[in-house]
Amino acid sequence: MQYIQLAWRNIWRNPRRTIVILLAVLIGVWSMVFLGALMRGITVGMVKNGIATLTGHLQIHYPGFHDDPSIENRITNVVQLTETLSHVLPDKSRWALRVRVPAVAANARHSAGVTLVGVDPVTEARVSFIGGAIKMGKYLSDEDDHSIVVGEALLKTFNTKLGHKLVLMSQSVDGEMVSRAFRIVGSFRAELMSTEKQYVFVTRRSAQKMLKLRKDITEVSILLPDVNDVHRVREALLNALPNSEYEVLTWTELLPLLTAYLKLYDQFILIWYLVVFVAMAFGIVNTTLMAVLERIREFGLLQVFGMRPFFILGEVLVESFILLIIGIAAGNALALACIFGLGKSGLDLSAFAAGVEFAGMSRIIYPDLQLQDWVMANLVVLVLGLVVSCYPAFKASRYRPVEALAYA
Repeated sequence: MQYIQLAWRNIWRNPRRTIVILLAVLIGVWSMVFLGALMRGITVGMVKNGIATLTGHLQIHYPGFHDDPSIENRITNVVQLTETLSHVLPDKSRWALRVRVPAVAANARHSAGVTLVGVDPVTEARVSFIGGAIKMGKYLSDEDDHSIVVGEALLKTFNTKLGHKLVLMSQSVDGEMVSRAFRIVGSFRAELMSTEKQYVFVTRRSAQKMLKLRKDITEVSILLPDVNDVHRVREALLNALPNSEYEVLTWTELLPLLTAYLKLYDQFILIWYLVVFVAMAFGIVNTTLMAVLERIREFGLLQVFGMRPFFILGEVLVESFILLIIGIAAGNALALACIFGLGKSGLDLSAFAAGVEFAGMSRIIYPDLQLQDWVMANLVVLVLGLVVSCYPAFKASRYRPVEALAYA
């Protein structure tokens, strides 16, 4: 208790110096926690977008379809597959059967390569982004055999609008090029403009008729109630399905670039914390050392009255500890205020849409504060802050009483 009382009085001997070091700690903690949450929000948004953009947590294909998405690599025994899914998948799991093949979209003015996605409108809306992404017109229904939903960016690129026709061309099962005209009934808005240009949606029945698939499909996308069950469910599916007819891939395998980015992020955030702390450490050491040098005579007098050097070392460290605790608390309060302030609206980067999309980021970033990031940031400041404070404290304890009293 005497340590704390003495340290508290010494801290406020020079309020200006104390406020400077508190501001250094506050800004350091704020930048670690708040900017770390923003960076984590970027990765969380990228994962959500990747999973929602027709990936899901798991996908089932014919072996080789992921590397060669052609119509030849299709799933034929759909009844057996759906029965297996009903028995193996956990409760509240959702899945969608799809036909997804490369195609060419064309109208009177333009043509471009796209990905034709044949979906069951009801089940697809529960698995991927498309159900809640319609901005103009309407979503597909099971009866829409000649309807198509496209992205807003594709509408602008093709200089067309709702109600106009769009011709799709692709390769059928027998190897011939087939084409079919669809009427645009709706447009969707995605997080990435490239998604709006790439995917066009028709009903699965329409795609099967066009490509002469009968009841065949090309993939199944699965959304699990708990993402942590991905590997366990994958193993269960591999054991239940013939390996020669199906391959089961997780979202990390389907999105390798994103997976690599997530691994890189954990290393990057640690480096970021260390860089911020190094900048902050200079201020801590300099300010503490100045405070120590001003009190050399005082420390010598305390030793004359019987205080051991160890206790002087402890007193300086207690002062540093109190300063760090106050600065950490204020920095966390400011960071949490910023995080909660952006929690609903997010950070809108629409003005930088081209650069954001190039990096695969969402147009709006929502901070995501995770416990391990918050604990790491605070421990880095507290522990390393005490470590760098050891030098001024050790220097104060090394003066002999005669030297200290003669110090001017």
